[in-house]
Amino acid sequence: MSNGAESKSASDPDRLEEIPGLEAEIAQFTLELERTVQQIRELRAAEDPANGVFHHKEIFEQQQEKLRLEVEIKYRNNKINRIRLGIAEAGCGSETQQKGFLF
Repeated sequence: MSNGAESKSASDPDRLEEIPGLEAEIAQFTLELERTVQQIRELRAAEDPANGVFHHKEIFEQQQEKLRLEVEIKYRNNKINRIRLGIAEAGCGSETQQKGFLF
């Protein structure tokens, strides 16, 4: 059984070469994510409702950026897993899969 999975991934060594680049992108996005989380904390700490100091817009924008970075990281992790498992990229499957249906 594992022989089939190995043959799929071993048959396309170019895809295996993508993994270090994807891991580097993940590392970069992780650093950006940590900075964004820190900015959110700082903005929340700087708010002073008693004096009318609010940063709701900036906090919301940073939270959106945080979510975007989390999705980018997850997407690249999933892509690495697909490469390691030898699963073809989207658009290479059957007609029903290309339309978004698995069955």
